[in-house]
Amino acid sequence: MASIKRFEEIIAWQKARGLVSEVYKLCATGRMNKDFGLRDQICRAAVSAMTNIAEGFGRRTHGDFAHFLDVARGSALEVQSLLYVALDLRYIEETEFARLYEIAEETTSLISGLTSYLRGGR
Repeated sequence: MASIKRFEEIIAWQKARGLVSEVYKLCATGRMNKDFGLRDQICRAAVSAMTNIAEGFGRRTHGDFAHFLDVARGSALEVQSLLYVALDLRYIEETEFARLYEIAEETTSLISGLTSYLRGGR
């Protein structure tokens, strides 16, 4: 961790940034664009995952950073849950669901690995 100087260098943040981009693309068109509640909630959850990684990086201790990573992981999991809503309402096809779900899964995995490292679990 000592070699990371900026939050933009954190791979989990980079993956979360990609998740935000993909979620916003999904929400910009089609039936998702008209479901304001679902659209806003999934966008907020994706942004929360990304920003909590950055905010945690700015904290003074590994414990504080790990706490923000826990929040970020929860937000990425929220995106996954909301993708099920979009699928069940037939706003997205199974292939789009699977693709976005995988990006969120990769994000949660990277966050979990960093959290484990910070808490000494390596």
